[in-house]
Amino acid sequence: MKYPLFLSFLGALLVLTACQKEDPNQTIDYAYHAHIQSPLSLDKNRGQLLHLKVLFESHSGEPVHHIQVRIYKKADNTEVYNEPEKANVRAVDGEYLFEDTIELSPTNGFEDGHYVMEAKVWGEATGEGEELETVEFHVQ
Repeated sequence: MKYPLFLSFLGALLVLTACQKEDPNQTIDYAYHAHIQSPLSLDKNRGQLLHLKVLFESHSGEPVHHIQVRIYKKADNTEVYNEPEKANVRAVDGEYLFEDTIELSPTNGFEDGHYVMEAKVWGEATGEGEELETVEFHVQ
């Protein structure tokens, strides 16, 4: 008689433990990476089309929530490019490929000088699991 009662108690304890909500203070390991595939760190010419290609991914399979690709002048941090307009991409399969093409022209803010392209990815909240990759190039 004692064993069935003990087994019932143990079963109820297991069910309660399994149904508990996750700890809200627990952090998610996004294992994010931003892989800049283009441009490379080479000299560019004014008037040239610059193809931007960045693979954002979570190596732990979590969704890619937010991304940002920006280009700025290295000398004074003047921003000449910042996309996408809405950073929340919510790629549930853990990968998001960003591609764009821009002309390296004064109209688009590009003059002779050194530039930095940075690709940033983060989780649901600002800064959560944030990873940043940069590449530098020169426009002449």
